[in-house]
Amino acid sequence: MRRAARLMAAAGTVRGAAVRIGTHDGAFHCDEALACALLRLLPRFRDAEVLRTRDPQRLAQCEVVVDVGGEYDPERHRYDHHQRSFTHSMRSLRPDKPWSTKLSSAGLIYCHFGSQILAELLGQPEDGPVVAALYDQLYEGFVEEIDAIDNGIAQAEGEPRYALSSTLSARVGRLNPRWNDPDQDTEAGFRRAMELVQSEFLERVDHCYRSWLPARELVLESIRRRFEVDGSGVVLELPQGGCPWREHIFRLERELALPQPPLLVLFPDRGGQWRVQSVPTGPHSFQSRLPLPEPWRGLRDEALSQLSGIPGCVFVHATGFIGGNRTREGALEMARRTLEQRGAEEAPPGTGTPEGTL
Repeated sequence: MRRAARLMAAAGTVRGAAVRIGTHDGAFHCDEALACALLRLLPRFRDAEVLRTRDPQRLAQCEVVVDVGGEYDPERHRYDHHQRSFTHSMRSLRPDKPWSTKLSSAGLIYCHFGSQILAELLGQPEDGPVVAALYDQLYEGFVEEIDAIDNGIAQAEGEPRYALSSTLSARVGRLNPRWNDPDQDTEAGFRRAMELVQSEFLERVDHCYRSWLPARELVLESIRRRFEVDGSGVVLELPQGGCPWREHIFRLERELALPQPPLLVLFPDRGGQWRVQSVPTGPHSFQSRLPLPEPWRGLRDEALSQLSGIPGCVFVHATGFIGGNRTREGALEMARRTLEQRGAEEAPPGTGTPEGTL
């Protein structure tokens, strides 16, 4: 990938000639709009002309061609994905990556130049940890969806329960002329599409850099300190509320190959009280790995404190996924009692709590 980027940086054009990015004309889609917009974030292509044509002779004059031409040749900067021979995914081009979704022209440009683009935008080393972390997050959370939609890959098996009509790909599609418009010119709409996708990409980069990445560091530190919170190593503590911890836990436990996945998370709420929340079974799941004890669920305040024997209880949700206590110590004790319940349920009759549960 870096070699392709270096070749691009070193490649010269005819003196005085405009630098051109080629793509197809006619109806446009999100993938080539994003591919062109991403390239124009690189210094060499910041002022590039986007030439929309299917004429092979005109495309041959372009430094980069995306989504047209019937060839994938990164040495010559040809990035089409429509030919029958093309089956590449991020994982096939970069075996260290897990994603197997077939790439569109957007994914191809991101695969080859994403790290360089992020380094340029953030002022970070291209091979540094910040760019590496954001590269993965932005592919999984932004570009992969566009690849999948353009290649007709369903999000899940079976009939969807409801329609998704507000995706970025759908919004770009609506910038094309309506079928019954007298004027079917697509040039102005394509320029608007590039502006739209570039704006959304830059907003996502900003969010990931200023919010997602600090949250990841906070969760990573809580994993490193987990045995200081409780000897079980399955209770995490975050120093402040509002941190979006759930998606980070699943990725970090894979990256770190944790022998025991986290089960419960402690954190203060905005009012100064404390919460204990179960880690869900998956990033998008409503099921809990270890819900709070069933007898506590739906109770509040003194009734909950009396039943649990823990002072300062505030509530436990009816599903058991979260509870509250006025103090950190109380919330931690709620977590420990929940772990004890798990141990008692897993232990054979008469054996008590298994050694090492707490």
